[in-house]
Amino acid sequence: MHALIVVSHPINTSLTHGSADAIARGIAEVNPDNTSEIVDLTQEGFNPVFSAADMAAFQLTGAIPPDVAAEQARIDSADALVLVFPVYWWSMPGIMKGWIDRVFSNGWAYEETADGNVVKKLGRLPVHLVALGAAGQRTYEKHGFSDAFNAQIAHGIFDYCGARVVTSEMLLMPELGTPEACLEAAFEIGRGIFTSENGGTESL
Repeated sequence: MHALIVVSHPINTSLTHGSADAIARGIAEVNPDNTSEIVDLTQEGFNPVFSAADMAAFQLTGAIPPDVAAEQARIDSADALVLVFPVYWWSMPGIMKGWIDRVFSNGWAYEETADGNVVKKLGRLPVHLVALGAAGQRTYEKHGFSDAFNAQIAHGIFDYCGARVVTSEMLLMPELGTPEACLEAAFEIGRGIFTSENGGTESL
């Protein structure tokens, strides 16, 4: 089983990157045959700007841009998609949102039919969302941010494409207390990526 782990943070020594690495270790710890690829959007220089070429692809009047096609091929080769990112303004960083804007395109992630219906095309893809936040759970609950986060991302993006969000986890530092606890929580998330209840296989 293969996981594509997409991480968004400008500093490669960040806790976000450490959490992505911990998730990869957890995946391999369950079964040495499991593999993962960590995609660092910043380091790879992914362009998040939705351009005229992207609009043409959306309208099915132009070809998918080559960098977008390459990302779609990565996802097509994966058995699970894991997004790891810090919470910026109660959502994901712009580069990751731009990655979704461009990569989850009409005709590949979903299809808008002439009669106004939507065909969901990513039903085979389990998705795991792992967000790191500095505010506490009480703050998220008080202002309804947890519900908004899931409505915007889990439902608004992935359900629209038919992808099943298996994990939607916020690793919040006030509750976890230390970076080490955050990394341990990420490791445990990784161990669960390909368990049988998530549609994967567990080592015996």
